Amino acid sequence: MRKYLLLFSALLLVSCLKDRPGDTEFDSYKNSFIDAYWKLNPEAAVANGNHAYDSLLVVPNAESRAKMLEFVENQREKLQDFDTNDLSTLNKIDCELLKNLLAQIEFSVKELKSWQWNPAEYNACGQFSEILTTVDAKNTKKINELAYRLQFVPEYYAAARENLKQVTKEHLELAIAQNDAAKSVFTTDLPELFKNSTLSKNQKDKYLKACEAAEEAVTSYVQFLESKRNGPFRSFRLGTDLYAKKFDLEINSTFSSKEIYERALKHKDSLHARMYNLAKELWPKYMKNEVMPTDELLVIRKVIDVLSLDHVKPQEFQSAIEKQIPELERFVREKQLIYIDSTKPLVVRKEPAYMAGVAGASISSPGPYDIEGNTYYNVGSLSGWDAARAESYLREYNNYTLQILNIHEAIPGHYAQLVYSNQSKSLVKSLFGNGAMIEGWAVYTELMMLENGYKATPEMWLMYYKWNLRSTCNTIIDVGIHTKNWSENQVIDLLTREAFQQTAEAEGKWKRATLSQVQLCSYYTGFSDIVELRAAYRKKMGNKFNLKQFHEQFLSYGSAPVPLIRAAMLE
Repeated sequence: MRKYLLLFSALLLVSCLKDRPGDTEFDSYKNSFIDAYWKLNPEAAVANGNHAYDSLLVVPNAESRAKMLEFVENQREKLQDFDTNDLSTLNKIDCELLKNLLAQIEFSVKELKSWQWNPAEYNACGQFSEILTTVDAKNTKKINELAYRLQFVPEYYAAARENLKQVTKEHLELAIAQNDAAKSVFTTDLPELFKNSTLSKNQKDKYLKACEAAEEAVTSYVQFLESKRNGPFRSFRLGTDLYAKKFDLEINSTFSSKEIYERALKHKDSLHARMYNLAKELWPKYMKNEVMPTDELLVIRKVIDVLSLDHVKPQEFQSAIEKQIPELERFVREKQLIYIDSTKPLVVRKEPAYMAGVAGASISSPGPYDIEGNTYYNVGSLSGWDAARAESYLREYNNYTLQILNIHEAIPGHYAQLVYSNQSKSLVKSLFGNGAMIEGWAVYTELMMLENGYKATPEMWLMYYKWNLRSTCNTIIDVGIHTKNWSENQVIDLLTREAFQQTAEAEGKWKRATLSQVQLCSYYTGFSDIVELRAAYRKKMGNKFNLKQFHEQFLSYGSAPVPLIRAAMLE
């Protein structure tokens, strides 16, 4: 990776952001690449706001996997025809992103092979649910497209059953829960759309029968998965070699997964030192006459525990988030930290059923093809939780950390970054963006907001450092779980004792790490790269450095890997 970055930096010396001789041809090629990719991945097109192929539902069988590998081979040959010396800096970045995407596809099919062991990969319900948000009862064309797509649902789930050899227990349970909850799209949502449409009675009856067949297919798939609950199971752990390869392809860092792990351990110790100093300062205010323990971690824990009692009621969790969004936007505008386009809606909503079971909060962007659409802030519901679990969760997302969560997910974090990404001149950067840059930006904004005075009290700084420990420990536990065979008890102990998390949050993170791989490393890695880039850019610009200009130029490259943005900005 270091050799690759040195080569890329050298190429930048002979290029610029202006058009180069090969740009016109390469821009045309990118458009053809993307269109061909959407035909093979219509569900990905839907997720990015492109509804040109809504009628297609790819059956995940051997034939479709062979087509993906053929696509990889053909596109690699075409990319070789371009001389990078004839491309602008922006197109050089796009070229590297496309090469990396092809490598990811090949790795997924040939080596990772999650299609054999992850039953949660198969969920046609969610795809239909996404499309339904764009269709009304008067749009006969789109309704017919949905009906055409609907007929392939039984074949889709039949292929899923054929693919699955030895599943992981963790993904099995997730797949059962998500498919069972989301099949209402076939029992309620689609039937209502068909009934309210202007279609003929014969068409309606035909489509309603297709809904019944689709619902039966989902039910049959769930029953098939339930029959596997007694095992045998495959381990969810990737192991050192697969994890290292997946890390390199997804994170695109100058560091290996082993190096990032070691850096995260050192950063954790540094955070502890800062937190202890703040906890000592706050001790008299909150602990009164209680004798301060000699154990530094216990001192931090006790002060955090008191501050964590300041939280909303369970039924007020979503409304509290809604109230904080305008406050964050006002602060960003007043401090001139970054331009926020108020015409791009941000809607706080209850997390959809098909998304439930992994994270408590997330952002759903409309994608670059639907830039006028709503951005949704998905909030997990606490309904049905027992009192102890809800209290533990709310202490984790108390009135301090809830604000940091909103900075991360909304303003100026993911929401702002995704708006800029959608406005990028390059669809490649917007569509095939780097996760470490995306998550790293959100983590960076947490620090940046406090640096610029957002409620920067000692209490808020202490809770921010606790929050930053989340990102840091995400890397530590993910590498530990997948390459060092860490047990659940080891993970819970680290997160509760050294990261000061509530038990419910720690248990949720263990579950998330068993269901995903590498993604948890993207927060700390991207954050570190951006902080280092800002320091280098400040040094380069000297007295001309402007934070707002830095942010907007950084985001103008779309969701490209930070090392490539760094090379472009420092050139």
